[in-house]
Amino acid sequence: MSAVALCFLSLGCVTANGQVTGGQFAFEYLLLSNSPHVSALGGTTVANPDNDISFALQNPAMMRPGLHNELELNYNSFYAGINIMNLQYGYYAPKVNTSFFLGVQYLNYGAFTETDPIGNVTGAFHAVDYSVALGASRKYLERWTYGADLKIAHSDLYQSSATAALVDVGINYYDTANLIDFGAVAKNMGVMVKKYTAGLPNEPIPFDLQLGVSKRFKHLPLRLFATAHHLYEWDIRYDNPADLTGTSALGTLDTASDKGSHFGDKLFRHFIFGAELTLGKRITLTVSYNDLQRKELALSTQPGLAGFAFGFGINLNKFQVHYARTYFSIAGPYNEIGITMALNRLFGLGKTGEKMHWDTIYPDWE
Repeated sequence: MSAVALCFLSLGCVTANGQVTGGQFAFEYLLLSNSPHVSALGGTTVANPDNDISFALQNPAMMRPGLHNELELNYNSFYAGINIMNLQYGYYAPKVNTSFFLGVQYLNYGAFTETDPIGNVTGAFHAVDYSVALGASRKYLERWTYGADLKIAHSDLYQSSATAALVDVGINYYDTANLIDFGAVAKNMGVMVKKYTAGLPNEPIPFDLQLGVSKRFKHLPLRLFATAHHLYEWDIRYDNPADLTGTSALGTLDTASDKGSHFGDKLFRHFIFGAELTLGKRITLTVSYNDLQRKELALSTQPGLAGFAFGFGINLNKFQVHYARTYFSIAGPYNEIGITMALNRLFGLGKTGEKMHWDTIYPDWE
């Protein structure tokens, strides 16, 4: 055996512990929360019967007649000057007994200075990502709904752009008697229509398979949530040098492999837990914990509140206002605010509105 081979065997043999979930895919912005209410619930919610049109973009099956003519808007400043805008709108068509929704997601990364290799300024450029989703859902039997949406996602970076066609498919089961809700969704199934670089293989799409459950108590204004994500892959841990043990043939610490099974860590990284308390009929208080966010973003020496999110909502009949404060790391919290408007309660469209059922108020859950 050659000396080079011996060196590789003694010093360079590494067994992967798992995969970090971020940085693997194109269009990863599609996994970002689309509203402050969703952010307060941990960034993902697929089983939630509350009256919020933004949930339809989390699980198409949560669109229903009760969300007819709701419009949700939010525009917030993310880290490093990145601006994020989301729009959601729902409409129920009684003639075809189908609920439709539209969703727009837009990220503006700002202006960048273009320079040559020695630092001379040669110009400027912008970078943006955006997606447009159009979906529909229908009721099945007494308690089931099913839905799907088609998304066109686009990314425009420096001298390079890409486009993908994607589909989300979901189901929802809501037991109005026992106030328990189950949901499941397969997100971002699709293909690259235009690649960043022609001639290279397609970049992977951020597919996810999620399950969720929520339960509200009959005599307590509290709803509990649990969401499981990345269910297509068991081990989503990343290679953490702090978990590696062993010595090389030279007697020094190497990166051989982690001997522990880490069953509990692998399990809980898939879960988001949350709770929402309703005060009267107007105010909701929300708290959630995302284990994956905490494990990937918290510093071991200063974990802080990484992985936690808090929020509140105010329901004013014609308007809903939601605020969220998400802690990703010690870099500082991300604050969001959004407004939901019931257009059919705000204004009418006369005879034209009557024909298109503009101002009709449909029951939410029957």
